[in-house]
Amino acid sequence: MTIPYGLTAINLVENYKMFLENTVNTNEQFGWIEVICGSMFSGKTEELIRRLKRAQFAQQKIEIFKPAIDLRYDDELVTSHDQNQIPSTPVPAAANIPILADGCDVVGIDEAQFFDDEIIQVCNDLANRGVRVIVAGLDMDYQGNPFGPMPALMATAEYVTKVHAICTRTGNLANYSYRTSKESDLVLLGEKENYEPLSRAAFFNAKKKKNAPKKKNKNS
Repeated sequence: MTIPYGLTAINLVENYKMFLENTVNTNEQFGWIEVICGSMFSGKTEELIRRLKRAQFAQQKIEIFKPAIDLRYDDELVTSHDQNQIPSTPVPAAANIPILADGCDVVGIDEAQFFDDEIIQVCNDLANRGVRVIVAGLDMDYQGNPFGPMPALMATAEYVTKVHAICTRTGNLANYSYRTSKESDLVLLGEKENYEPLSRAAFFNAKKKKNAPKKKNKNS
């Protein structure tokens, strides 16, 4: 396949996605799932908001949901680190979403890693009834392990976009969320005071240094 001058493979993919965004659902056509994943500070929520606002501009009926525990910026707004915002509905569990999403063309879900595993079935049921579902969340926890329902959502999604932050220590692409504080709970809502984005090498070097036994003072 010959790519026209000035048009990269990435441009072609984006143009294809734009075609999909303009597709009109009919009774014979199913919806689909899009997952936006990455580390802290990688722009996941920013991309989620961008896609939802495009759908709004196209006069599609949208609804955005977030976990009720996420109160970092606002009770009812989905807010990116750059303070870009869109109204949302906080829900305590994934089971609340289907009824509230009734009649929607597009459903957005932020911080999906904090939902229970039922979010997987909820997203697939919505897609099967013709809804475009856009999910954003951390793909890995602070220890570098797959986070909650995200792996299954990525596996069942038609489209997965992995976004990256910039490593604070090397300047390379970062895909790990390194916890700088001492808390060990899996779920710890925080910002720059608790996390920093690191590349693979920086992340594992930081973990190795953090877990290394402290040298005893010879004078003690």
